[in-house]
Amino acid sequence: QVQVVESGGGLVQPGGSLRLSCAASGFSLDWYSIAWFRQAPGKEREGVSCFRSTDGSTYYDDSVKGRFTISRDKAQNTVYLHMTNLKPEDTAIYYCAARRAPICLAVVTPGVPYDIDYWGKGTPVTVSS
Repeated sequence: QVQVVESGGGLVQPGGSLRLSCAASGFSLDWYSIAWFRQAPGKEREGVSCFRSTDGSTYYDDSVKGRFTISRDKAQNTVYLHMTNLKPEDTAIYYCAARRAPICLAVVTPGVPYDIDYWGKGTPVTVSS
C-alpha cells in the first residue's frame, strides 16, 4: 500500500522537544519533496518545513527556523522533524506529505499553489504546562 504515516506526536511542556517521523511505504522517497504541515484549531493549514530528496535541501517557515530540523534516513525511507524549544503556539495536528516535484519553496511561501501526491493522517502535538 502506497502511503505516508506520521508518528511521534504527544504532550510536551513549553521548552521541550519532540521528534516526529514520516515513514513512506510502497514507494521510495528518492525523487520526492517531503513536507511537514500543521493545522491548529480554528486556523488554516500552514507549511512548516520541507526536505528535497534530490539534493538534500531543507526549507523552514520563519516561525520555526532555529528550532525545528528536518532530516531524512534514506535506509529507513523516513523523514524526521526534530522540534526543540517548543512553544504553546506550536500546538497543532502535524501532517506529512509527499510530492514527486520540487515544491519545497512553495510549501514555505504563503499563497504559492502546489499539488500533493500523498498525505498522511496526522499526529497531534500539544505544548502545554
